[in-house]
Amino acid sequence: MRVADIFCGAGLLSEGFLRAGFEPVLALDMDADAIKSYRRNIAEVAEVADVAKIKKGISADVLLAGPPCQGFSTLGRRDPRDKRNELSLLIPDWASSLGVSTVIVENVPQFLKSPYWKEMTGRLKKDGFVIDTWVLNSADYGVPQKRLRAFTIAVKGEMPVKPLARPRVAASSVFDTPIAVSDSMHIWPEPTGIAEKRIKRIPANGGKRDLMLGYPGLCPESWFRLGTQATDVWGRMNPSVPSNTLRCCFQNPSKGRYLHPSKNRAISLREGARIQGIPDSWEFEGSRTSVARQIGNGVPVPLAEVIADAVAKADFRSVA
Repeated sequence: MRVADIFCGAGLLSEGFLRAGFEPVLALDMDADAIKSYRRNIAEVAEVADVAKIKKGISADVLLAGPPCQGFSTLGRRDPRDKRNELSLLIPDWASSLGVSTVIVENVPQFLKSPYWKEMTGRLKKDGFVIDTWVLNSADYGVPQKRLRAFTIAVKGEMPVKPLARPRVAASSVFDTPIAVSDSMHIWPEPTGIAEKRIKRIPANGGKRDLMLGYPGLCPESWFRLGTQATDVWGRMNPSVPSNTLRCCFQNPSKGRYLHPSKNRAISLREGARIQGIPDSWEFEGSRTSVARQIGNGVPVPLAEVIADAVAKADFRSVA
C-alpha cells in the first residue's frame, strides 16, 4: 500500500499512514527544514521540490495532499487572489501521473466552498473518481486539541467509512508526563519586561481579560478600544479540556491561549508537539521558529492515523 505525499511539510499526515501500514514512496515540499524532519523521522523518500513540476515514473496507491490553506482560513486574509490557492489544482495531475485510486486532500473547511475545490473535484470526477467530504474535529479522535479540518476523499474503489468519534482527551495529558531535561525540544522563549509581568499575573485558565480588569497599567490602550475581542490571547491553557487550535505561532502568547497552565511561560516546542499527537521520539530540524511552524502546520498524527485506518479498511485499490 504505497502512499505519496505532496505539500508534505514535516510529514505528520504521512506518519499516520505509516502507522496504518502504508509505505511512503514520495514526499515533496518547498520547506527544506520540513523535508529534513520528514527524512529524519519517517523515510528517506522526501525531496525539496516544486510541486508544480509533476514527477514521472513513480506509482502509488494513495495520494495525500495538504495544499496551502492561508487563502481560505479565517485566521488568514482569505484572499481569493492568493496565488497559493491555485496549487490545489495540481492535485488531479498528480493523481493521474501516479496512477492512484485514492486521493486524500486536507485543508480548512472553508476550502470546500471555494471555486478551487469545485474545479479540483470536477477534474477528479472526470478522471473516474467518486467524491466525499469529511469535516472532522481532531478533539473527537484522541487528540488533546480542538482543530477543525476538512478532508476531501476521492476514490475509484470502495469509499472509506467516515470514522466514529472517540472520547475526548484533556490537555492535561500533555503536561502530566514529565519531559526529560535533556530533550532539545523542551524549549520556549524566556519572557522579559512587560511580557514577564503580564504572564506572572495571569491566573489559572485566565487571560487578557484578567489583565484588563486587574492590571490595566500592563495593558495598551488598544486592548480597551477593542473591548472583548480576541480574549483568548495572553491566555493560559485549561488542562481539563482539549486545547484551542495550535497555530504556527504557538510560542507567542499574544497570538492565542498558549501559556502553560501553571508555569510562567509559553508552552515548549515538545509540549506543542504532544498537542499534535507527535511522539517524543521525533526530532525536528531547523530554528525554533521553523520547528514551531512545522508542528503547527501539520495534521495531528492520531487524526491522520484514523483516516488512514478508514482508507485501509476499504478496498481502495480496486477500480470501479
